[in-house]
Amino acid sequence: MTIRTFAAACSAALLVQFAVSPTVFAADAPAHWVAAWATALQPIPQRADLPPLYRAPEVGGRTVRQIVYPTLSGRSARIHLSNQYGKAPLAVDDLRIARSAGGAAVSGNGQVRVTFGGKSAVSIPPGGELDSDPVAIDIAEGTPYAISAFTGPEQRIVAWHRVSNQVNYVSTPGNHAADASAEAFRGRFMQYVWVTGISVESMPSSAAVAAIGDSITDGMRSSLNQNRRWPDALARRFAASGDRSTAIVNLGISGNRLLSDSPCYGDALATRFERDVLARPGVKTAILLIGINDINFAAMPPHGGLDCDFPHTSVTAVDLIAGYQRVISAARHAGVKVFGATLTPASLPAQRESIRLAVNQWIRNSRAFDGVVDFDAALRDPAQPDRLRRAFDSGDHIHPSDAGYAAMADAVPMDAVVNSTRK
Repeated sequence: MTIRTFAAACSAALLVQFAVSPTVFAADAPAHWVAAWATALQPIPQRADLPPLYRAPEVGGRTVRQIVYPTLSGRSARIHLSNQYGKAPLAVDDLRIARSAGGAAVSGNGQVRVTFGGKSAVSIPPGGELDSDPVAIDIAEGTPYAISAFTGPEQRIVAWHRVSNQVNYVSTPGNHAADASAEAFRGRFMQYVWVTGISVESMPSSAAVAAIGDSITDGMRSSLNQNRRWPDALARRFAASGDRSTAIVNLGISGNRLLSDSPCYGDALATRFERDVLARPGVKTAILLIGINDINFAAMPPHGGLDCDFPHTSVTAVDLIAGYQRVISAARHAGVKVFGATLTPASLPAQRESIRLAVNQWIRNSRAFDGVVDFDAALRDPAQPDRLRRAFDSGDHIHPSDAGYAAMADAVPMDAVVNSTRK
């Protein structure tokens, strides 16, 4: 019996109280659910000497309001909550969704309470995840929505998606989930917490494409609050083409590696792929861009205190290829297509550059993937192919500019990707 089938057999009370399993999914139904927005979590290092960059805001007994941009329209939605990496229950006493009115304000009309097994309060045990009941709300792709969660008094943040490139909000003490005004939301933070997905009820032909990788998929150094990551630009490209049945969800994690876990940058992609991609409703295709951190982190000097680059593992092209093959095998087993993306120029020293080039040659020529996205060719300087083209360089010689991210989206073979979601 599968987890989903088992969950379908449980009562609504068991879903809320989690008496059976730490991971519970909403019951399957004839409705066709497709991931319209998603993010991937990473644990926060639990140390007394954390630098400010890794200190989470105080949320106990307050309301957290997060802004998300679904990429597929629908008339009904489900919110996915996760207590992955939690050491104590995640207690949410009131959860609501509404159209954003800019900043922390929301539309006064159409704000909807989200329930779980018919109840507005939910407690999710450590390691657990849960889909909400279907919520009757019009979701319009490309439109911002605010998800407001009033938490229990002892609630802490122990995992997040650290680089959201989106300003989110924390209120003064109290339940302000129903507030249309931004008045109470005086705290700001730039991470995503607890809410890891929104799925919409859509037509049977609809599907999602999952972009998964490291900071270049995460959109590091793209413009704040502007949705200039390459998956955002790809979603806009689909919309401009008239395609209203393909969602693009971003599951990149800045600093992530294919083969090694990190104290700060999340589980290795080869490990998290099943959870972060294959478990998402309606995902038919993944675009995989990962490996540059595996190549680079061995050269990062170890240091005392919080060492986010630990372990400083040396890798070869053969190691990375074996990791890609693990991901491909998992995807094939689940019936998901995988497009391999070439590693982009990063001004690497000769020895590391040779690994990047060997990996890219294999991605292009091995036919191991279901398709190839040649991001390297799209971004490299023709005169110095180990470097980003100047107009596409954000300034650190690794991460693209907004224009570079747009060029990446343009490099995706859209017809091939669409066809892969229909098979």
